[in-house]
Amino acid sequence: MKRNWEVDELIEHFTFLPNELSTIGNKTGETRLGFAVMFKFFQYEARFPNSKGEIPKTIIEYIAKQTQTEARQFELYDINSRTFFNHKAQIRDFFGFREPSAEDANNMTEWLRKHVLYYDLDIDHLKVEAYKRFRELHIEPPTPDRIDRLTKSAIYTYENQFFQDIYKKLSPDSISRMDHLIKDLTAYDENELDGSNEDNISFSELRADPGRIGLESVFREVTKLKTIQQLGLPNDLFNNIPQKVLKKYKQRAVAEDLRELRRHPEAVRYTLLSAFFWLRCREITDNLIELLIQIIHRISVRAERKVDKELINDFRKVNGKTGILFQMADAALSNPDGIIREILFPVVSESTLKALVKEFKNTGSAYKKKVYTVMRASYSTHYRRMVPEILDTLEFRSNNDMHKPVIKALEIIRKYYHIGTHYFSETDYVPIEGVVRPGMKEAVIERDDAGRDRVNRINYEIVALQSLRDKLRCKEIWVVGASRYRNPDEDLPTDFEKRREENYSALKKPLDADEFISSIKQSMYTALSKFNDEIPKNSKVRLSDRSNGWITLSPSAPQQEPQNLSKLKSEILHLWPMTNLLDVLKESDLRINFTDHFKTVATHERLDRSTIQKRLILALYGLGTNTGLKRVAAGNHGESYNDLLYIRKKFIHKDNLRNAISEIVNAILKARVQDVWGEGTTTCASDSKKFGAWDQNLMTEWHIRYRGRGVMIYWHVEKNSTCIYSQLKSCSSSEVSAMIDGLLKHCTDMEIEKNFVDSHGQSEVAFAFCHLLNFQLMPRLKAINSQKLYRPDTGISDAFPNLQPILTRPINWDLIRQQYDQMVKYATALRLGTAETEAIMKRFTRNNLKHPTYQALAELGKAIKTIFLCQYLDSEELRREIHEGLNVVENWNSANSFIFYGKGGEISTNRIEDQEIAVLSLHLLQNCLVYINTLMIQQVLTQSRIYDIMAPEDFRALTPLIYTHINPYGHFDLDMDERIPIEIAI
Repeated sequence: MKRNWEVDELIEHFTFLPNELSTIGNKTGETRLGFAVMFKFFQYEARFPNSKGEIPKTIIEYIAKQTQTEARQFELYDINSRTFFNHKAQIRDFFGFREPSAEDANNMTEWLRKHVLYYDLDIDHLKVEAYKRFRELHIEPPTPDRIDRLTKSAIYTYENQFFQDIYKKLSPDSISRMDHLIKDLTAYDENELDGSNEDNISFSELRADPGRIGLESVFREVTKLKTIQQLGLPNDLFNNIPQKVLKKYKQRAVAEDLRELRRHPEAVRYTLLSAFFWLRCREITDNLIELLIQIIHRISVRAERKVDKELINDFRKVNGKTGILFQMADAALSNPDGIIREILFPVVSESTLKALVKEFKNTGSAYKKKVYTVMRASYSTHYRRMVPEILDTLEFRSNNDMHKPVIKALEIIRKYYHIGTHYFSETDYVPIEGVVRPGMKEAVIERDDAGRDRVNRINYEIVALQSLRDKLRCKEIWVVGASRYRNPDEDLPTDFEKRREENYSALKKPLDADEFISSIKQSMYTALSKFNDEIPKNSKVRLSDRSNGWITLSPSAPQQEPQNLSKLKSEILHLWPMTNLLDVLKESDLRINFTDHFKTVATHERLDRSTIQKRLILALYGLGTNTGLKRVAAGNHGESYNDLLYIRKKFIHKDNLRNAISEIVNAILKARVQDVWGEGTTTCASDSKKFGAWDQNLMTEWHIRYRGRGVMIYWHVEKNSTCIYSQLKSCSSSEVSAMIDGLLKHCTDMEIEKNFVDSHGQSEVAFAFCHLLNFQLMPRLKAINSQKLYRPDTGISDAFPNLQPILTRPINWDLIRQQYDQMVKYATALRLGTAETEAIMKRFTRNNLKHPTYQALAELGKAIKTIFLCQYLDSEELRREIHEGLNVVENWNSANSFIFYGKGGEISTNRIEDQEIAVLSLHLLQNCLVYINTLMIQQVLTQSRIYDIMAPEDFRALTPLIYTHINPYGHFDLDMDERIPIEIAI
């Protein structure tokens, strides 16, 4: 039961009705209060508490007032007495419940196995579902120990049956090939070390991520994919098995070394391996597509750079070309029979004419041809070797006939690859429309000696691959056997039509498109009318006709500087001087027990939980500070590097870390004192930060804004510096996708209604999806001067006279009306997580401008953005709120380098999973710092001499993300019995 209750919640759940009061009868004293508390606890939880400590004091006090008793009398109530057992029987009878039997436990095990374990193997989730089921059946649940045993029994029974079913589907040939991969670890390791036998792939190599972008990585990934395909796993092996369940088994296979795998019973061993290979096949397919996309892009970019480098020193821009042309024309007309050197050169020098010719050749179509020549040379002599491997390994498809010419182009390229001709045969159909851009037709279609138009093979291959790249990026072309690049129709919920009303209701959207449009149109009229009426009085905003409409926004006046925060920080430093960051992590766990969320991927935990807890704290500290496990193992705590490495492999995984982070965030939200931090908020801000990272992988990229190679971490931070979600992304990935992902997946108790972003985290499509998902997107726009407002209707050109300079065309409501159902369908897919957010958002980019749903989303986004812009320009308070929210994210970013100080703050691994673990560990550690600082600040403010001097501007600027009193360095000593004296420090 949760600890903090609002008054309205107490009234709703713990108020006695007249017929309920009659059950109390003539009971008195602690018996009366004890019965009443147990009655309401059972009514709310459908079970009895295991200890009196489970019941919050606020509930006891609220019930005591109703029963006219004193809350302290509850301390005298004995839950081990005969009276308590009689009370339980009376309460069960009132609600129609009965005690559980042995048969009930067996039935529950069977029900969990059939109806719950199919979706999720998490034991905590199973316990929640078991309690729900007992409540539905009106059976008092057994003791927690009994619940624990029956859920474990259900998992054991389900897994045994699952392993046997999968094992029976495997052919002897598949089993033999899997045995061969894990048979001789020593031999494979030797091959890896000396680089011989490159066609063989060891099991450890199959687990590895691809290296840096290049042909070597392509060929290695192709070999990996062919190795798995040769296992001959049935296509329907894991039909209807959720990815979440399969990923757990894959994680087990990855976390174990080959000797452990070989010790499992056959059914277990081959099921784990099959799950690994089945998922890995899809991951490798995705990696191959990513490599293909990146290489095609690289060919073009490198050609441009090479040409630019050659031309940069040989290029001079000629100014005044119009005047030069006039002078030349005038001289030529005045002396039509003259000699050029005598007539033109005195007017325009020979060097100027040469510069003009050179400028023309170095720009426009001539420049493009030069780039294309370099691109052709690079492709034909090097990159072309990957084409047959890619086309022989991957199967490309499209659901749209408009993009079928690209598929046909790939087929003709594959057919001719081993035929040494310069042109394609005249008898074969070679698609041009839909494959070759108009500007490239001249390079692709050549005239042969007989004067016939022929298609140049190599040039055609280049443009076909470029078209393929564009279509893959927006998923108009997809790949069989891929995950992120799978059939886009599979991204959408398959039961949307059956659950139409339920899906619309979940999004709080009307079934009628006209009703949806009417509400938005009315909001537009309201926002535009208000802004139009207020702008003459708004001294901060000016609209002008410059450049087809120009918005001038004056900055806000600076707020008052906080005067007393330094005294607060000095007091914290005095009371807790140089507190070790490791102790902060330890103290957080001793209070919250977040390490309970770290479950082993193995079947059993053989170590005692206190040992696991200690080693988890040390390992998480080494990962979160980037110092590494070896350096942490050198501390004075009695744990070796191998001990910590075992914990890292078996316990520390993404899901466990995210669950622990959610636990910490919820603890911070519950621990806050309203008088200090204000009322709970429904707003957060999101932004990214670049981290340096090793670059022999697909995640690390060059960051175009911050320069240098690295990865991007996207944070979602609420107003009091608590980060609710984090993501590892590549530098070129969409911040819009990351923004939506965090709003949907944060899994904390915080309810988000508004999200602040900078210009990179917003787009018209983002406005549309946020509206459909019931979030308000509130960006701080960099190019505010060029923004436009859209009209809600046609025929109102004279409306809103004060806004005329920045008003543009009306919204196309018909397009929104036609695509309303599809837009809700995609929003539902995002809400349910039927596919990765970025995979869905790939469909709605500028590469896919003709997609009708994209066009409708863009129109909807324009309407929602117009409403926001009116509010943003009209309200200085709103602009200040957005700015303050984004400053909180910047403050969070600045603390990253203080905590993640090891190895110069660079993520020193090429394994993408290890990079994610490092980022999530940093997230967890930094939130622990926020949690402990929250308690410390609240404790200091209990002193009247500190609290009384705090002014409103001090509370406004107060943040728990401070670290002048924290020591992240030094010896890694850990004493589990030593505590931080927060409550007794004063």
